[in-house]
Amino acid sequence: MASEADRPNDTNFSLPSQVKLQLTTRHTDISLPDNTGPILVNTNFRRYALSTLVNTLLQSEKPVPLEFLVNGNFLRTSIDEYLTANGISSETTLTVEYVRAILPPVYVASFEHDDWVSAVDVLSNTSTVATWDNSAAARSPGHERILSASYDGALRVWNMSSDVLATSSPAASGQKAIKAAKFISSTNIVSSGMDRSVRVWKYDEDAEGFSAALTPQLELYGHKGSVDSLAVHQPSSKILSASTDNKIGIWSTKKSDAPEAPATLLPAANKRRKLNPTTKSGSPPQRGPLALLEAHSAPVCDVIFAPTDPTVAYSVSMDHTLRTWDLPTRTLVDTRSNPYPLFALTALPTLNLVAAGTSARHIVLIDPRTSASTVAAMTLRGHTNWAVSLAANPGSAYGLLSGSHDGCCRIWDVRASTSEKGERVGRSVFVLERESTKGAEHARERGDESKVFSVHWDERVGILSSGQDGRVQINRGVGVENPVRNQQEKDSEVG
Repeated sequence: MASEADRPNDTNFSLPSQVKLQLTTRHTDISLPDNTGPILVNTNFRRYALSTLVNTLLQSEKPVPLEFLVNGNFLRTSIDEYLTANGISSETTLTVEYVRAILPPVYVASFEHDDWVSAVDVLSNTSTVATWDNSAAARSPGHERILSASYDGALRVWNMSSDVLATSSPAASGQKAIKAAKFISSTNIVSSGMDRSVRVWKYDEDAEGFSAALTPQLELYGHKGSVDSLAVHQPSSKILSASTDNKIGIWSTKKSDAPEAPATLLPAANKRRKLNPTTKSGSPPQRGPLALLEAHSAPVCDVIFAPTDPTVAYSVSMDHTLRTWDLPTRTLVDTRSNPYPLFALTALPTLNLVAAGTSARHIVLIDPRTSASTVAAMTLRGHTNWAVSLAANPGSAYGLLSGSHDGCCRIWDVRASTSEKGERVGRSVFVLERESTKGAEHARERGDESKVFSVHWDERVGILSSGQDGRVQINRGVGVENPVRNQQEKDSEVG
């Protein structure tokens, strides 16, 4: 029989407290059976232990790194610490949503320019262009190309080794500072800028992929102000443009489908050539818009095709509105008003939402459907200056990337939100600083050289951002797990 001394001392030894968890997920491929009831777990569990538990229940051959949301907040402590901090009893059954882990993106490289970089785009086998373009160049892994547009008036196409394969000639094209640029296909690019034109370029790469050429193919005139944003839909040969003249342009990439360019809007040299067609010239043909959409009362800052219906477009403006357009009939379908100027736009199609960046330093998620009862579904807060560029996470229906004049990019998961004063508010998951100014503790230390102008998120290449520092910066998640963080969490849960 055990002596009194052999018995555990209750003051020095006690079992950890426990709590019931109801585990849920929106990922159908990693969901638990419907009849899975509440599970009793130790309150000293952290993210890693919970991830291990769920993978065990799923009988996963290859463990899936998971994060956990409790009341709209990612669990960053032990369950016990969370309960204590939020005044929740351990007798409560917690509903916990598990999601695939979002890994901290690491800095990969910067592609340097001599002037501000206004726009960036990607050609890869995971980009939208690849779904339209059946060429080997668009679909071949290892053939990734990065397009940048600069205030020096030049387009540049880079490979992943930071080699410039092609540079457009600003003198040859006559284009001033370029504000927007996108791949139309693996062999065509469109750009626009402060000279009020939209230009289509032919991109030719040599067989070895060591050099390439950019040749002007078509000049499109119709706007009377800077053209600051573009959207493309290669299957319909359509381009949309947003301009400071308060208008949206609809253009064709096919010369034969486009009308004559308005003579009053052509540059002087082109006017002389138009009046004297016998004059020899190496300039590309000029054409006009299929239509100019008018309804905004201030500069139009961004425009996109609806991702599930290319006959519909959305636009945002400094007039505080999001507008929906029917492109075949060139008519305004719906207008949603906001208290602030809107600068950037991207779609979250699975959620039937669009995200718009504002002058109030936040991002508003809007349901653009006419049946929607409310204008703003959620507000994402964290930036300290204008939110001017947005991109959806290609690997998650709930992920979003934003770029701001505060010199940072932020990554969001819209599932992580809380109720504040009657509205849903989300906070960013990660913040990416510009490597050129990293370590500056205050905005004034960065000066005026840190503004982010453009962001893009490609599943293969990673997160790209460009800005006032004259760089295209690439960040990317490495591997499927963070070994250091996981080991730290393991160690903290021992004993």
